[in-house]
Amino acid sequence: MKTIGLIGGMSWESTVTYYEILNRETAAKLGGFHSSKILMYNVDFAELEHNMSEGNWTANAVILADAAKRLEKAGADFIVIATNTMHKLVPDIEREIGIPILHIADATASAIKRDGRRKVGLLGTKFTMTQDFIKDRLKDAGLEVIIPDEQDIELVNDVIFNELCLGKVLDASRAEYQRIISYMKDRGAEGVILGCTEIGMLIGEKDSVLPSYDTTIIHAKTAGEKALN
Repeated sequence: MKTIGLIGGMSWESTVTYYEILNRETAAKLGGFHSSKILMYNVDFAELEHNMSEGNWTANAVILADAAKRLEKAGADFIVIATNTMHKLVPDIEREIGIPILHIADATASAIKRDGRRKVGLLGTKFTMTQDFIKDRLKDAGLEVIIPDEQDIELVNDVIFNELCLGKVLDASRAEYQRIISYMKDRGAEGVILGCTEIGMLIGEKDSVLPSYDTTIIHAKTAGEKALN
């Protein structure tokens, strides 16, 4: 079994989900008392959020590269970054380490294509929806990506940072997300990517008019499979 280097804390609520999935998947596949071999570095999300609000991505690259180097030195075989937004910094982190990073967009694209779908909606932080670090990898995999309009991008982002990252799950926000997903369906989306590791707290399969692809679940399950192969 390979050792997973998990960079968590962005936020810690979603990191809990990664930890649970990794161990449950390993136990299901190997049986008995088996659990995953995980090294985890939990960052202080307040520092990262402050840097994001200031546009200081260089400082965040330093923090995450340091975390990855510590995990590599401790014996991790590959890195899992337990958040979508910080995958913006994957190229910066990769330059500092000698072990691979399991990219969340690659794992998600593979799951969507296995289901024979090609056009998908994308929900996430404002950075994830408007910048190219996730969308380009999805497009490179042959997918067409739809994002909400400008006003709804702000709404989705505000719910993530002002509610979900603080552990607040509100019915009114769920209804707004459902409205946005319906809008994406009307534009031809065949599925929706829940492209922030906290969105699964708010939207499940039963809450969506489209098949949903929760990047947290997909990423964690893919990491568990990689560790066992």
